[in-house]
Amino acid sequence: MFDIIAFDADDTLWQNESLYSATQARLAELLAPYLDDVDVEARLYETEMRNILCFGYGIKSFTLSMIETAIALTEGRVTSADIQRIITFAKDMIDTPTHLLDGVADVVAQVAATHTLMLITKGDLLDQQRKLDRSGLAEYFAHIEIVAEKTEQTYRTILAHYKVDAARFLMVGNSLKSDVLPVVAIGGQAVYVPHAMTWEHERVDPAATQHARYFELAHICELPDLVEKLQQQSQRS
Repeated sequence: MFDIIAFDADDTLWQNESLYSATQARLAELLAPYLDDVDVEARLYETEMRNILCFGYGIKSFTLSMIETAIALTEGRVTSADIQRIITFAKDMIDTPTHLLDGVADVVAQVAATHTLMLITKGDLLDQQRKLDRSGLAEYFAHIEIVAEKTEQTYRTILAHYKVDAARFLMVGNSLKSDVLPVVAIGGQAVYVPHAMTWEHERVDPAATQHARYFELAHICELPDLVEKLQQQSQRS
């Protein structure tokens, strides 16, 4: 039924948001001596949102936003030593091993045995490639697409490049905004696997999902059974 089954990476295959949250806490602790009752994480988020169009996603963009936030909140009083500490935070993030979510290794191997797999993820090319290489999953993916944004046009362009009909494409991810709604809108199918920690930027108004046709799973381990069920339904129709 599906020519390609695609997976998101961060917080679908491996942990990601917890790493960023931990680093945000380190930044707040670093800046605490400079500030009085300031929500550092909220200000950092505002800076990130302004910077996405300039720097995109990923650790490098996040680091620049942390530095900009530190300078702004301290009105330039942050020391060069503390700026260096922020850079060290980023290097620590880069050096962190890729931790697969429970069940992912078995699920990816099982689905890859019957379908062509693609990885579609946002972020910095080097950072995402590094995480994939460390994950042990690279051998299962026939195609890898690291994109600036996941929009309807992004998916149309990818499917056109691989000559895949949207109706024969299935996307699996943890973001309704990026992995589900754009795919459904162009005629594809999508599987939503919620994650306990979802970046605020990826949240959508529940009303936006009311008329969208997609599948929601409690755990990614349920994916092989769903794919088999959809395959059987396709063969009967």
